[in-house]
Amino acid sequence: MKIIHSLRVTTFIFLAAVFFVSPSFAAEIKVITSGAFAEALKDLVPEYEKQSSNKVIISYGSSMGSAPDSIPSRLSRDEKFDVLILAAPALERFIQSGAVQSGSRVDLVASVIGAAVRVGSPRPDISTVPALKQALLNAKSVAYSASASGTYLSTELFPKLGIAEQMSETAKKIYSERVGTVIARGDAELGFQQVSELIPIQGIDFIGEIPPEVQQTVLFSAGITSNVNSQVASRDLIAYLASPKAAPTIQKAGLKPLLPALPW
Repeated sequence: MKIIHSLRVTTFIFLAAVFFVSPSFAAEIKVITSGAFAEALKDLVPEYEKQSSNKVIISYGSSMGSAPDSIPSRLSRDEKFDVLILAAPALERFIQSGAVQSGSRVDLVASVIGAAVRVGSPRPDISTVPALKQALLNAKSVAYSASASGTYLSTELFPKLGIAEQMSETAKKIYSERVGTVIARGDAELGFQQVSELIPIQGIDFIGEIPPEVQQTVLFSAGITSNVNSQVASRDLIAYLASPKAAPTIQKAGLKPLLPALPW
């Protein structure tokens, strides 16, 4: 009887370890991010996984637009994600539509627009508004993003500078790849995108941010989808991305960490 009792106790302890202590409670967190936060997230996820039993699966897509791999297109096809990270205005639209939970938005970083040319090419002056205008007019071809920064350039900045007509002939919107990649191939002379999307690209020279007077600072934010698999795990990941621990990696990626208070 003592042997049977001992076996029962041992079995109970084993089962308790399996169901209450072991990493069987680890969640798989599916995240989709737009390009501005992509490099930072790629570096942050391994660090997060070192301190957590959760596993993060990363997908990529632009914040807006109708390209097949854009975040709006992928959600319209009912692709399932737990966390979205994208430009704050685009995230707000998903909150309003009910695709993202109200009260789950966390502003992670601020991002600005920069310019680049191919390695070895002349570096135009873009340090002032007149210089930027001249650089745009002088370029035989200009590439800009199909996402937040490109929308701003084409609908606001070019008209403000009075060069919308000229840019309609020499500038092109880039879908489903980084502007820097297009510049590195030599398919465009001058390119504009979020700084954090330009600086990781090999084969280009980053020439600087556009002037403050015409700069657009965009917040990139995280939100939890309405069909989330694990609310607790998703909140845990976002809390890490918004923490001081993540700040140095975010800064290295060309972004400004915001270190916000969490809404939950």
